[in-house]
Amino acid sequence: MRQTRIAAGGCSLLLAAACAFAGPATAQAPPRTPAGGYVALGDSYSSGVGAGDYLASGKECKRSSRAFPVLWAEAHAPATFSFAACNGAGTEDVLTEQLGHLSPRTSLVTLTVGGSDSGFAGTLAMCAIGGADRCHTAVSRALDTMDGSLTDRLDRLYTAIRDRAPAARVVVLGYPHLYHLRGGCALGLQDGERATLNDAVDHLNGVIAGRAAAHGFTFADVTGAFAGHEICSSRPWLRSVDILAITESYHPTAPGQSLGYLPVLTRVSG
Repeated sequence: MRQTRIAAGGCSLLLAAACAFAGPATAQAPPRTPAGGYVALGDSYSSGVGAGDYLASGKECKRSSRAFPVLWAEAHAPATFSFAACNGAGTEDVLTEQLGHLSPRTSLVTLTVGGSDSGFAGTLAMCAIGGADRCHTAVSRALDTMDGSLTDRLDRLYTAIRDRAPAARVVVLGYPHLYHLRGGCALGLQDGERATLNDAVDHLNGVIAGRAAAHGFTFADVTGAFAGHEICSSRPWLRSVDILAITESYHPTAPGQSLGYLPVLTRVSG
């Protein structure tokens, strides 16, 4: 989900622990190694904005060594790994700037996209400074976009991904709820606006899931994985508003990538 078109991302490489053998009856198999390559597409939620430890290459995209695609590749050792996700990317950006990494040999594609197209950055800003009425109006406009132009954009993108990678398993991951209601935040939005934003995330996820299913892709819902770790919870995995690092606001932290997104991807990609 884009805050601005400036770069963001980041993630630290975590290696899977070696399997322990207690004898033939209890031996555990190592992670399955994909026969082909893995390509990670998408926006700042895939590039790892908010997780820190950003890679030197592609600085404008703020790709993190702690992002879930990097962690998954470290654990599963695909034949090749292309980390194309970039901060601020919308569907058109993915379509025109990232699909060159795909090929008939690609066996796994992951993707988060749709938040930027829906105007979520502006919506969050309006809710933060505009009051309840303007917040609800901004959310209503975002919902109209999700049900309108976003569906067409997703269809074009998903069709292009399948054309470029005809044999790949494509996993489209959704977005987590932003706020833990009745949580510990003393300042900021009221629970009414927080609930409205969470509902908008659900609507966005529903649109994305519907178009993914229509193209034969797997949709992975992460809201359950982040439950109890939203902003205002006692142990948040999402960054709250930070005026000193505004691009990282509302993005997963390193634990959000490794404990939120990664297990979901691991579960559906096996």
